[in-house]
Amino acid sequence: MTGRFHKAAGAHPAVVGMLVCFAAGALFALVHSPLPWLIGPLVAMALFRFSGVPLGAPMGAGKLAQWCIGTTLGLYFTPPVAHAVGSWWWIFLAAAAFSVVIAWLGGRWLARHTDTDEKTAFLASVPGGAQEMANLGDRYGGRVDRIAVAQSLRILLVVIIVPFSLTFAGVHGADVYEGARSPVVWAHLPQLFLATASGVLVLTLIRAPNAWMLGPLFASIILTASGVEWTSVPAVITNAAQVLIGCNLGQRYDRSFVRAAPRFVLMVCLSVLIAMAISAVFAVGLAWLAGLPVPTLLLATAPGGMAEMALTAKVLALGVPLVTAAHVSRVVLLVTTTGPLFRLVHQIDRKRP
Repeated sequence: MTGRFHKAAGAHPAVVGMLVCFAAGALFALVHSPLPWLIGPLVAMALFRFSGVPLGAPMGAGKLAQWCIGTTLGLYFTPPVAHAVGSWWWIFLAAAAFSVVIAWLGGRWLARHTDTDEKTAFLASVPGGAQEMANLGDRYGGRVDRIAVAQSLRILLVVIIVPFSLTFAGVHGADVYEGARSPVVWAHLPQLFLATASGVLVLTLIRAPNAWMLGPLFASIILTASGVEWTSVPAVITNAAQVLIGCNLGQRYDRSFVRAAPRFVLMVCLSVLIAMAISAVFAVGLAWLAGLPVPTLLLATAPGGMAEMALTAKVLALGVPLVTAAHVSRVVLLVTTTGPLFRLVHQIDRKRP
């Protein structure tokens, strides 16, 4: 039976992978798991890949999912919400600057406790876009394979631990930032997605990072903040997008990188757990200063992916626009400053006796 499954997966890895991921999402939804349509496929795909079954995600799955999620999240930014969120600009700057500190600390940890060079250790610890950090590693002579492994492990751990922790703690807020209340109008969905596709096109042309997430998000925010409310995005589409994200993330894992550098993998996991703990303490302090709910700022400062943390906020009704804006600010700051910051940190480290 196992041999037949391997043979079928080898012949049609993307088809079998999607079937497994949708089944895992349905199973996790059945047992009332947090973020079932994302975590279920992610866990299932990773387990199969670790076991040697060559499952895969459809080509472009991650980009398509980001397009859907970005469009959906932008619908929260109605005129009053956009104005309210704008007043918290200092929180976004503080959270983004804090992520730089986390990256530096994580880089020092990995460089000290593994055989990883400082370039690779620093870029492996930056909680920004995984692909962007890998590209910087290639540009500056870092170990791209280790950077990719560390970034993937970071996302895996945060996506699993944070939603489960908040759910088991009984956290479920009544989001004070209500999104547009337009009903689902299927005839207007193509209009909405064509409009947000323009955001993808613009950011792609100017070679901006995360164009497939930020482009639709910005376009959707502009429409919604301007009072344009064509339609909501139906749950079936957002659930399918979560499956694609989980499937795409899960396909990054296989047994080879664990066998190649087990100590590196262990130290990465420990550094991520430490970063999550430090981020939680920072979130509590920031929540006290701002007078905002702690769970919302836990998500806003967590070292996870923008789409995953924003989806968690959406499911738990915890300040979706604030969490989204915080992670957008972090991504923009990290992607635009990591290169110069990396050179500065590297120069400082080289001057140390």
